[in-house]
Amino acid sequence: MKTATKTLLALSAAAAFGGFAATGLSLLLERPAQAAVAAPATTATPVGGSVPTSGVASTPMPSLAPMLKKVLPAVVSVHTKQVVRVNTPFGDDPIFRRIFGIPAERIAQSLGSGVIVDARRGLVLTNNHVIEDADEVEVTLADGRTLKAQFVGSDPDTDIALMRIPAQSLTAIPLADSDRLQIGDFVVAIGNPFGVGQTVTSGIVSAVGRNNLPGAGYQNFIQTDASINPGNSGGALVNLNGELVGINTASFNPRGSMAGNIGLGFAIPSNLAHRVMNQLLELGTVRRGTLGLETQDLDARLARALGLSEPRGALITRIYPGSAGGAAGLRVGDVIVAANGQPIDSSEALRNFQGLQDPDATVELDVRRDGKPLRIRSTLREAPRLLEGLQLDPRLAGARFVELPESLRRQGLAGVLVEQVQRGSRADRNGLQPGDVVLAVNGGEFTDLTGFRAMLSAPPAQLVLRVLRGNVSGQVLMR
Repeated sequence: MKTATKTLLALSAAAAFGGFAATGLSLLLERPAQAAVAAPATTATPVGGSVPTSGVASTPMPSLAPMLKKVLPAVVSVHTKQVVRVNTPFGDDPIFRRIFGIPAERIAQSLGSGVIVDARRGLVLTNNHVIEDADEVEVTLADGRTLKAQFVGSDPDTDIALMRIPAQSLTAIPLADSDRLQIGDFVVAIGNPFGVGQTVTSGIVSAVGRNNLPGAGYQNFIQTDASINPGNSGGALVNLNGELVGINTASFNPRGSMAGNIGLGFAIPSNLAHRVMNQLLELGTVRRGTLGLETQDLDARLARALGLSEPRGALITRIYPGSAGGAAGLRVGDVIVAANGQPIDSSEALRNFQGLQDPDATVELDVRRDGKPLRIRSTLREAPRLLEGLQLDPRLAGARFVELPESLRRQGLAGVLVEQVQRGSRADRNGLQPGDVVLAVNGGEFTDLTGFRAMLSAPPAQLVLRVLRGNVSGQVLMR
């Protein structure tokens, strides 16, 4: 047992996006799944039901078959096609392409899974990474019908996407309350791994509330030992009552996805998927709450200075004017150690918590102030989704800034992303380019759009941005 434990701890996380499992790509984070959301279950049935039985030679035998007969028709295969430009050493030289038979474009295909969550409206949930950048998406039902899917919306930071299919006589999976899921509950994973066809695997809930997976976005994963392999992306994680508890989205393997499953699978909780789906239907985008403050991690020295017994929590270093945190009475120097009863061990954990909350949500914070416990309630405010440069400073006119993707944040970056720059605009003439990451303003660092806007609340006489472009950082003077 000790040897197995040491071996597991020594493993480095590796994974491969399940949406592209059919191509056999081996990536750091394997992302196989997103489940579907239907109306939440209204009964008080426990999340983990008992194993049903079926008669074999007049002897009752434990079997999942009766439950699966109801669930399997709601799990679909998702096929995507994308036109990809074929690059050559000689660029677009038509003679070179003709001589060597190199086409200008090729069709990249991928395979994932999905879940029907609303039979009447034909709504299907899958992972964002399954259909991202696809030019065409088709869904194959369990009865063999293949239909073109219409894109409704997606949220890359939680890896959830919503589609609609024009079909009759569909079956949907009812949604369970994933907050009631407990370690040890039996669960079943359904999807189309490696494109072999609809497949069922079973296991238990190994953990809940996982939020430290490298490369993923906002996280609150269910961990399971039910086998999740490439192609399971978008498939369903169900309880023994046949209710959706999660969306299979990732599995870890130290040797990559092609080495097989080692019992470390992850799923997006159904409650989170349901909230995201509702926002995509109503708004076409996802709104998130924020406290409007900046924090940093604690080390042993800081913890001792603040009268804390351990270096755990998020230390508040800045509170923005007009923020939810300031209105609630938070102060610089406070340490947030829990939110809504969920432990907050670091600055990243607090950011992750906020990113999974709705705007106007009321949260309860456990705080340490001068070493003493304090409980503060705060009503979050909406985090900005994008900012136009002209809103911030005339010297930034023509640039659009958005939040950094969570995948970049989990690589240690902080700041904002330049999403686009209008050609010939003032920002363009000053040297900003799409894809730049703005790290600091006049030497002052910040973590997000809220902080970026606060840094420019009083326009400085000279505006200098520290920018990361590719792997090189430098100063850009905005005139």
